[in-house]
Amino acid sequence: MRTFMDADFMLMNKTAVSLYHEVAAHMPIIDYHCHLDPKEIYENKRYTNLAEVWLYGDHYKWRAMRANGEAEELVTGGEGVQDYDRFLAWTRTLPMMIGNPLYHWSHLELRRMFGIDELIHEGNAKHIWDTANALLQGEGFAARDFIRRSNVEVICTTDDPSDSLEYHMKLREEVQDFQVLPTYRPDKYLDIRKATFPKYLKKLEEVTGAPIDTYDALLSALASRIEFFHQQGCRISDHGLDFLPYEEAAVQEVADIFARALQGEELTLEDEIKYKTQTLVFLGGKYAAHGWSMQFHMNAHRNNNSRMFSQLGPDAGFDTINDAPVAAPLVGLLDAMERDHALPRTIVYSLNARDNEVLASIIGSFQGDGIPGKMQLGSAWWFNDTKDGMLNQLNTLASLGMLGRFVGMLTDSRSFLSYTRHEYFRRILCNLIGEWVERGEVPDEREMLDKLIEGICYENARTYFRFE
Repeated sequence: MRTFMDADFMLMNKTAVSLYHEVAAHMPIIDYHCHLDPKEIYENKRYTNLAEVWLYGDHYKWRAMRANGEAEELVTGGEGVQDYDRFLAWTRTLPMMIGNPLYHWSHLELRRMFGIDELIHEGNAKHIWDTANALLQGEGFAARDFIRRSNVEVICTTDDPSDSLEYHMKLREEVQDFQVLPTYRPDKYLDIRKATFPKYLKKLEEVTGAPIDTYDALLSALASRIEFFHQQGCRISDHGLDFLPYEEAAVQEVADIFARALQGEELTLEDEIKYKTQTLVFLGGKYAAHGWSMQFHMNAHRNNNSRMFSQLGPDAGFDTINDAPVAAPLVGLLDAMERDHALPRTIVYSLNARDNEVLASIIGSFQGDGIPGKMQLGSAWWFNDTKDGMLNQLNTLASLGMLGRFVGMLTDSRSFLSYTRHEYFRRILCNLIGEWVERGEVPDEREMLDKLIEGICYENARTYFRFE
């Protein structure tokens, strides 16, 4: 009988054991999409206790704690609430989560980052708390230490076009053993109907030093920031598209829509779609010209609980899967860029797993330009970041596309402990390939298998993103 989380955890056949321990486990990590704070990396942030490094800002855990009936002040904090009490609430919650990846991730984080192999439950809470906190007070447990311990080579943060990138620049001068690179994410300048749109335009005006009083001026400002980001090592853009927009319109019509937005007029959904379409196509052309990769993260339904949104704001655990259509608008956007020979390397993700086969088939229509795996079906993301979700994505890609060119796993996380998710993914990947081999569906050719695993875990991403 196997023991919980032993050395061969999730590796259920001899081929998987060999592929993981001899190949996958040793590969560096390229985390090409995350939400780490570059300031915290530059300052090499230290943590006062385990709750701070484990629970602060982690909306995955927050959702779980609410579902376990924990009081909101223990979930997100409040005046007079002690961090140890919040940690206790988490240790009460986790044993109820058998089958959820958080159960595995949390144990992996304790084991790999702190060397603590205790089962996490309330009875062990004091011992875990004291042991981890003692380690956090010593050397080797600051932000950069967690990065180095995880064998991370590249980190791509998520950054607004108006960001100064000052901490990225400082890190480029100071740190040589890993890179922290920006990702260009202009969502706030596409959300033309949001009340915050004028505020963000003002920020963009301030950083570019030019008024944004026309649509052409906006495009010029966004393009100038692309140039700036490129100079600082950026090679990736990202777009959070809760629904995919596509409706072509003349440039003058979009310019008029933008002008009406500046005047405070109420815009229609159709206006927004036309504006977003034109702007995304423009941006795609700029990304292609700079040799960047473009990411579309699609089909999230955000801030569902209006009362809690007003209390806590976004990214607090009240987002869900959306079911908006993706096929027609995605084809329209990609084709509009392709017609102008301006379609960049592109990774598409949907939060709705039902879209995987649709996306995998669509990207096959836009491969080419002599670029291996130019169009990518993105890693299982957010609610799909589970064993079943990863297997679904891997099987779909293998069935309808080219698994051997897949750029692999990402963390999509705000936590420095989350690099254990790469281990989780790699074990699942090796076990899947091992199953195919031992069923005779894939040849037991070790050189070929090693190259496949090395590619998906590391080499494909290194080649695809073309970092300096």
